[in-house]
Amino acid sequence: MNQRKELGDKGETLVAKYLKKHKYKIKDKNFSCKFGEIDIIAENKEYILFVEVKTRMAGQEISPMLSVGYTKQQKIIKTAALYMKMNNIEKQPRFDVAEVFMNDKGKAEINYIENAFWKR
Repeated sequence: MNQRKELGDKGETLVAKYLKKHKYKIKDKNFSCKFGEIDIIAENKEYILFVEVKTRMAGQEISPMLSVGYTKQQKIIKTAALYMKMNNIEKQPRFDVAEVFMNDKGKAEINYIENAFWKR
């Protein structure tokens, strides 16, 4: 496994723990279809969350959120719509982005952005 994939997997694991700690139930991870992939799908009583996780080494000057541009957002929205249809989900969808910053000692900081984008 390459370092970038390992870093991404570690970030996704940390965000899943973060969500569980905040009372969300993890429904699925790395759901993919012809439209794209969603890193984490979670829910609570109110929302179904579709979470894009971006993990970077600390000290990078560009925010990971900036790599979730319009085209990526549209892929996530289409993928989420298919997931909701396939699973007969009628909850309000929410599209979040989790920025994970790893330092060279393996410690992480999570910047969790609720409602990072929405269907236009």
